[in-house]
Amino acid sequence: MLAINKPAPDFSLPATSSKVICLKDLVGKNVILYFYPKDCTSGCTQEGKDFAENYKKFASLNTVILGVSRDNLKLHEKFKSEQQFPFELLSDSDEKICRLYDVLKEKIMYGKKTYGIERSTFLIDKLGILRREWRKVKVPGHVEVVLQAVGELS
Repeated sequence: MLAINKPAPDFSLPATSSKVICLKDLVGKNVILYFYPKDCTSGCTQEGKDFAENYKKFASLNTVILGVSRDNLKLHEKFKSEQQFPFELLSDSDEKICRLYDVLKEKIMYGKKTYGIERSTFLIDKLGILRREWRKVKVPGHVEVVLQAVGELS
């Protein structure tokens, strides 16, 4: 069950750079887990670039950034390489983690109902506790708000 100030749901997902990322292996570091709809699209590219531009600031606050979408690893590798993202992208093609974090929502795209990821970000502290969540994220200014929240962790 997802709840603020409770342990974040654990996961293990295949990631870029031939890695498998498990939340439990990141204890001791803060984690920014951001879910985005689709690789290589304008909003998702900008969000990734914003996180990349602030990567060193997050790292100085002992914080790992992880992007998650339903895209496969091949597309993730292409997206990460083209955009030169310094963080890993995780593939949740079976939607297991998306369901755990409740980010799959019905949307209206071009007048049609679709089912996809609602842009969302989660801040998990170094003990694995979910501290903040942002849903229905609008990209402009979002990364700065997340960075400020990380800075406020004690």
